[in-house]
Amino acid sequence: MTSPFISLAPMEGVVDPVVRELLTAIGGIDQCVTEFVRVTDKLLPDHVFYKYCPELNTKGKTTAGTECYIQLLGGQPGPMAENARKVFELGAPGLDLNFGCPAKTVNRHDGGAVLLKNPHRLFDIISTVKKALPVNYPVTAKVRLGFEDKSLVQEIARAVSEAKAHRLTIHARTKVEGYRPPAHWEFIAQMKEVASIPVVANGDLWTVEDYLKCREISGCDDVALGRSLIARPDLGLQIKAYMVGSPYQGLSWSQILTGFLPLFLQSSMEFRHKQYAVNRMKQYLKMLKPAYPCAGRAFEVLKVKNTFEEIHQGLLDLQKEF
Repeated sequence: MTSPFISLAPMEGVVDPVVRELLTAIGGIDQCVTEFVRVTDKLLPDHVFYKYCPELNTKGKTTAGTECYIQLLGGQPGPMAENARKVFELGAPGLDLNFGCPAKTVNRHDGGAVLLKNPHRLFDIISTVKKALPVNYPVTAKVRLGFEDKSLVQEIARAVSEAKAHRLTIHARTKVEGYRPPAHWEFIAQMKEVASIPVVANGDLWTVEDYLKCREISGCDDVALGRSLIARPDLGLQIKAYMVGSPYQGLSWSQILTGFLPLFLQSSMEFRHKQYAVNRMKQYLKMLKPAYPCAGRAFEVLKVKNTFEEIHQGLLDLQKEF
């Protein structure tokens, strides 16, 4: 068996540059994508792109050498193309287009998953964007199975494929379904049938067993991991090791508590400020609970602490228990 392509899915308010840096340092991730950059009707200034993608300062890669694509979200082909050209000129290794965001505010303002109601709009945006870029510059797209229902899944896949995107990532739910389980991997298989470009599966891939089941149902070797990679930072390594028949021991809670979390806290503070680090630590602990039940206790201990120093000391106290 060959090692699959695994991307770190963008998650608004979660997958910031700190998370990209730390998770790619652990390994198993072939590509990252930024949180979406909102495009309306104008060309954005350079500093906006550097804010979302500080990796531009290091040739569009994390310290581990993992490429980071910039994601754009918008509904007007012209401004999207103009900003895509800027992404290229600033040195990003690739561009991702968001047609999957389910947020009501985004959808009300003609962005994200609302575009799935009219698949020809995906074709128009991707085609216009590609005309503004060198022919071989990677342009990928992220979609869902539809807005209210799944009746247009093949039309969505054809639109992206015929516009000659380089890759299509499919979150296996509609906008209305949000993030509620289950993910409907069987519809990814239907979309893969009509797509002439690589297809990446996304949604409810929490374990190696989930990956194998999704691979069987969807027909996709390649996957994008979001919440599951936050909860289990070495899931990419686990999947890759299994697929090549290599033994691998997953990260223990003790390793997360003594190694990953202190580094996450310090890096978050350096990235923004102390209060940002405090808030992010509490958020991350809640997201760790599906894979590490002990994170629930850690959250209960730290949720009442409100300063960076208190959180730091709380981590040290928790470490004494292991």
